[in-house]
Amino acid sequence: MFFTYLRRELRRRRKAALVVASGLALGIALVIVVSSVTAGMAKAQDKVLESLYGLGTDMTVTKAAEAQGSGNAGERPRFEFDAQDDEDATQSSDRVMVQGFQTLASTTVSEVGEQTGVKDAVGGLSLTVMKVDGQFKRGEFQQDDSSSSSGQGDDRGGPGGGSSGAPQGEVRGGGASFDVNAYTVYGTDVTRQDLGPLTSSKITEGRTFKATETDAEVAVVDASYAKEKSLAVGKTVTISGTAYTVIGVSTASSGDAAANLYIPLKQAQTLSDSKDKVTTVYVKATDSQAIDSVKSAIQKNVSGTTVTTSADLADTVSGSLSTASDLASSVGKWLSVIVLIAAFAVAGLLTSSAVSRRVREFGTLKALGWKSSRVTRQVVGEALVNGLMGGVLGIAVGLLGAYAVTAVSPTLTAELGSSGGGGGGMGGGGMGGGPGRQTAAKTLDIALTAPVALSTILIAVALAVAGGLVAGAFGGWRASRLRPADALRRVE
Repeated sequence: MFFTYLRRELRRRRKAALVVASGLALGIALVIVVSSVTAGMAKAQDKVLESLYGLGTDMTVTKAAEAQGSGNAGERPRFEFDAQDDEDATQSSDRVMVQGFQTLASTTVSEVGEQTGVKDAVGGLSLTVMKVDGQFKRGEFQQDDSSSSSGQGDDRGGPGGGSSGAPQGEVRGGGASFDVNAYTVYGTDVTRQDLGPLTSSKITEGRTFKATETDAEVAVVDASYAKEKSLAVGKTVTISGTAYTVIGVSTASSGDAAANLYIPLKQAQTLSDSKDKVTTVYVKATDSQAIDSVKSAIQKNVSGTTVTTSADLADTVSGSLSTASDLASSVGKWLSVIVLIAAFAVAGLLTSSAVSRRVREFGTLKALGWKSSRVTRQVVGEALVNGLMGGVLGIAVGLLGAYAVTAVSPTLTAELGSSGGGGGGMGGGGMGGGPGRQTAAKTLDIALTAPVALSTILIAVALAVAGGLVAGAFGGWRASRLRPADALRRVE
């Protein structure tokens, strides 16, 4: 009897049921879209951090910043060229510099690895190579014909004479034309490749390093740099006079690699004259929930270092990604809550209004023997079905909206500012102590997606049921107060 009456009443009041369901659907759809976009923002930020730290890296350890005024001005790159008789000869000079000009002893890696809560620690050396090449061109002497034809000079030379007879003119042309090319090189510990920046890239051609190639002249090149310089597996790339054989091409998962070239750590130390030195220690914690305590332990027990976690670096992310993330997490969520409250209130008011229009019906049912509780259950049942219909419609609209966002994939820009890890670069620029600290000059373009999790669908179903119960509570309370006499007054 309950379901028969419920089906008939919903069919008879289709328009009213559709209005209530549509209101709830709007709120539920907005919740799904905002939740999925927020999840997409978090995923995009993870990609940004992975491009700097590498997969599985929880924090980095770098050398603490030196006091202001104690910079390394004397370490600025200096290029010297010899004079050559052949003016067409091209001259070239490379300077290999440690990023940030600050390094840690290789023993720091072991010290960090021994700290409580540290699962693994790996060192790396980040370099910047500046290559200058070009040629000088001699100037040409050009005689000034106007002075010789003016008649003011004669052939008499010597003291007191007029013109000395020397040709009049000037040197014109000449100069120098040089190109400056800067690129980054990362020295990786080939025996432990499961941690660090290279893990955020996938080998798409060739292979990665072998554990035995600790001091081999081999290199893995980033796909974008390989395309720019026409490099491929089997070719060689020269770094400061040393030729490295390209054994693999890597493609960064976020579209921007931590370095242009990757070589064995010992080779990087040799190129930069930094024996037994590293710029960055990449750390994996045993428990992701204990990162703060691990950070504190390292800072306390390993002197002269600065520890930067992924959360610290996330705070430096700016640009449209950060702005959109803030909007989604603040304005979007509050808007969802407001719309949901409004939808619940409208559904409740519409259900209560419908009960008012059904006074004669409910009064007659009570006169026929229906108890107030039965009438209330009937009203709540109808409202609950309306809520479920609104939930189904809202989930469908929400999924469609999330799919539209993913299909369009709007591009957001993430600008990474200084993470506060110390180690000012060249003139205070963006060259920090490692890939995790090259943040001042790093800009990434991230395609936004809107993944919908199962938990989001379950929340939508719960909201649909809650909306139906709220609406039913309004109407049921109103229906329970009706008396059979109210129906008799309306009988014509």
